[in-house]
Amino acid sequence: MIKVLVSGSLAYDRIMNFPGKFSDYILPDKIHVINVCFNVDGMQEKFGGTAGNIAYNLSLLNEQPLILAAIGKDSESYLNWLRKNNILTEYVKVIDDEFTACAYITTDLADNQITGFNPGAMKHPVGYGLENFGPEDSIMIIAPGNLDDMRDFASKCRERGISFICDPGQSLTKWDKREFLEWINGSMVLISNDYELEIILKLTDMKKIDLLDYTSAIITTLGDKGSSILTRDGNYKITAVKPNIVRDPTGAGDAYRAGLIKGIAGGKDIITSAKMGSVAASYAVEYYGTQEHKFTFEDFVSRYEINFGPLVI
Repeated sequence: MIKVLVSGSLAYDRIMNFPGKFSDYILPDKIHVINVCFNVDGMQEKFGGTAGNIAYNLSLLNEQPLILAAIGKDSESYLNWLRKNNILTEYVKVIDDEFTACAYITTDLADNQITGFNPGAMKHPVGYGLENFGPEDSIMIIAPGNLDDMRDFASKCRERGISFICDPGQSLTKWDKREFLEWINGSMVLISNDYELEIILKLTDMKKIDLLDYTSAIITTLGDKGSSILTRDGNYKITAVKPNIVRDPTGAGDAYRAGLIKGIAGGKDIITSAKMGSVAASYAVEYYGTQEHKFTFEDFVSRYEINFGPLVI
């Protein structure tokens, strides 16, 4: 069985609703001396972070992923949640003098948001080696997290011949051209959404096709328009799978990545794997929060076959 290694972030999302409009309390002529307090009507705490989200979806797909990420002194509830969902945590590094990374998100009645983010434990690289993993039995996704880890894990995957997926996401503002191209060099997939792809093209001053000198495939997610795959063999469009209801698109990208990895780890071609990603994403948008949805693998296969035809497991 292929071991799926997931590097990225672990975070708490603390979500608050303000029963008013920010614009009623932010005075434009006083913006230089702003001092305002928004009294919220409650708070919900959700598990999040790129590594946690991807691993959670992989667990729904009958995988037992291994997370490589840092977490803080308030880690007990998150670690218990991960273990409850059959996710391996022995490579999660606990930083005893930091809090877990956390986003404090306040939304007003007009759907405007003010977010404060504390990276906390994510400031610390986990620094683990990959000596126990090899090319025959492992695949790794390197998602946004600690930048030193992102660089280091790509280098170690190349050294050991482990297939790896590069998912730069929110880290894109921290790279320069040379470092970014070195990071993705030898990757099996570079995955991003369409906005992030434009940043990548601007950062590298390259055309999309030229990036294939560094990676075997470029996957671009396009929201409800599906996704696209570019390889040396051609350009392919994957349709979005229609969910039963759309409640919250947050986390759909991480679910897509889990479906993609499930396919690749199971020996599927890149097109079938991307279709599996599209199916997984359709479940995530049906619930608020990034780790709130559930499905059985049998349900997953059924939804795949309704949309794309037979899936040989």
